[in-house]
Amino acid sequence: MNEETSTDYAIKLDIFEGPLDLLLYLIKKNEIDIYNIPIALVTRQYLDYLNLIKSLNLDLAGEYLVMASTLIHIKSRMLLPVPEEPSPEEMEDDPRAELVRQLLEHQAFKEAASLLTQRPILERDVFKRSAAIVGNERPGAADDEELVEVSIFELIEAFHQIVSRMDKKDLMEIDLEKLSLSDIINDVMERLTREKNLTFDELLGEKRDRRRIVYTFLALLELIKLKMIKAYQTAAFGVIRIFPAVEL
Repeated sequence: MNEETSTDYAIKLDIFEGPLDLLLYLIKKNEIDIYNIPIALVTRQYLDYLNLIKSLNLDLAGEYLVMASTLIHIKSRMLLPVPEEPSPEEMEDDPRAELVRQLLEHQAFKEAASLLTQRPILERDVFKRSAAIVGNERPGAADDEELVEVSIFELIEAFHQIVSRMDKKDLMEIDLEKLSLSDIINDVMERLTREKNLTFDELLGEKRDRRRIVYTFLALLELIKLKMIKAYQTAAFGVIRIFPAVEL
């Protein structure tokens, strides 16, 4: 039996995104007013994501844990009783104000960076930020189905949905198949060469044991880090498709 497991390989999450990106993702997912953030809901979902990230053996940067403690601190301040006769300063002091300021500033920089990446740079990219898809065609084909490049958190969400659908008894099965991350990476690139684009479900095929799912997910993260593939999604929280970053 191959002794290598998913715990033998770690990817540092801050390579891809940061804690403010995760908060913006949760705000978008829950369709929340950024000026009126329900701290209890966001804190619970934020901590759920951190637990899922840890289960994947993705190294968490310290700033993720700092943000978690910040959310808990804000939540505790909001639970404090309001004085019967609050001062003007106390009435205007919203514990969420500084977090909202940081989120708005971060969002503005992300939007500015997105606009810059859309400007033509010689041989910089093959894909555009948003595009269309027809069958196995690359982004850019004519169709009314728009694709948007996804963040790491949409990929984690897709991974979580697949794992949550697995039969619990499957986790007790002993799999003698030898797996290595490099083999999965090579398999992903070979299949993309043939198929041009694939969903995460299609990449897994009929083999749906937890170890293969984790290895496939880690392979996708590594290939995204190496800028060898890109992930696009149809509409909001739709199907995620994987494309090679350059024409193969």
